[in-house]
Amino acid sequence: MLKHVAGSLTALVLSLMMIVPAADAGERTKLGYGRLMTNDYFGDGKDRWRTGSWTSSRVWGSQWDGKAPNKFGDLIELRLSSEILAPDNLTRAAAGDRAYAGALSIGAHTHFTWQGLDAALGADMVVTGSDTGLGTFQRAVHKVLGVRQPSQVTLNDQISNGFHPTVVAELGRDLLIAPRVHLRPFLEGRAGAETMVRVGMDLTFGSVGVGELLVRENVTGHRYRVIADEEATGFSFLLGADIAHVSDSIYLPEEDGFELTDSRDRVRAGVHWQGERATAFYGLTYLGEEFEAQKEGQVVGSIHINLSF
Repeated sequence: MLKHVAGSLTALVLSLMMIVPAADAGERTKLGYGRLMTNDYFGDGKDRWRTGSWTSSRVWGSQWDGKAPNKFGDLIELRLSSEILAPDNLTRAAAGDRAYAGALSIGAHTHFTWQGLDAALGADMVVTGSDTGLGTFQRAVHKVLGVRQPSQVTLNDQISNGFHPTVVAELGRDLLIAPRVHLRPFLEGRAGAETMVRVGMDLTFGSVGVGELLVRENVTGHRYRVIADEEATGFSFLLGADIAHVSDSIYLPEEDGFELTDSRDRVRAGVHWQGERATAFYGLTYLGEEFEAQKEGQVVGSIHINLSF
């Protein structure tokens, strides 16, 4: 039922986003670009489960004055991402471990202010299976690096090819609790490839990222900079945590005997740095168990570096 609802909402959201920008397309300009790479190589280095992802965002709108516009659809984000999920053992998965999965997604999202809250609403089309080519890509990269590759048996047992429309919504609010210290509670909902409700908070120490558009990355929950204030040089330190109730996941199908954990937990820390001609971000995230047979959580690292010449 929820998947049919997600599909209908996806079509509705995409239709609205195509109609609204067309009305004032002449005033719309590119406002920013951001990206984030996440991999357990930068974390615990064990090459398993939520092993790697890459996300990028391009944003267009009429202007940016330090906060999202009041009008739905005035600011549009095109989001592209890829992710590889894998069993603990890439060569031969243990009984009860998750199947290998490659996922690509493309989506349109809008950011706006609603009832004094920062709101984001959008839809992604998530494509899974061997047709994504991510399994072949990982084998090639691991061969070059001389590390363990996913076996053909593992790739043959991966999540099947499919298209999964997904709706994503978030409400949040930045609260200044001390000089240069911001607390951001948020509520997120997803329906589609994974269906869940998540609640959490982010704590920021510093000025880098304040008054900017930051987009929440799906795997870790880190918020990466998309519309940046280039005058805000220095550091910002970040702490965050959230908890989710997941009711359905295409990556852990119930018909294959997977039992989802009662909650899905994340705890993260990171640092933004901006200099005169370069910016960088590094973060670590603890991801709790996602299914009952998963023996422990994992630590992944996220990185972004941008150099201007």
